Amino acid sequence: MDSISIELKGSEIASIDCRQDGLTIEFSRAYLIKTMTGSKERTRWWQAGSLLIDGAETGGDIPSGPLVCAGGDIEENIYTYRDMIPIPLESRGRIRCELSFGDGESLVVTGTGIRLIMHETPKYIEHLRAEAF
Repeated sequence: MDSISIELKGSEIASIDCRQDGLTIEFSRAYLIKTMTGSKERTRWWQAGSLLIDGAETGGDIPSGPLVCAGGDIEENIYTYRDMIPIPLESRGRIRCELSFGDGESLVVTGTGIRLIMHETPKYIEHLRAEAF
């Protein structure tokens, strides 16, 4: 089975918008890692997308964009995704998102649902040889 995930480190966030119905993190340039089954080699791509968290409650001030993500955790019920977001992602239940940014700011959000929506077509960046990671 092929796998695709967003690599949080280095991904660019245009804005973070909190409204009554939830919070939206707009990725202007999310870095994707694609892996083919049976292969040790991977490819890097970029694509815009939106991470929506329903029933969001923030643990402090919301950083203003643009931002560069330094890493973080996405907790989805019993699963924790460190420094990455699997594609596809859509779930209901206990959600927690903690992101850190290059300037020392951070974002902590809890919610009741999470959904990742990717926009347009992914753009190829490079081929990652097995010895490169």
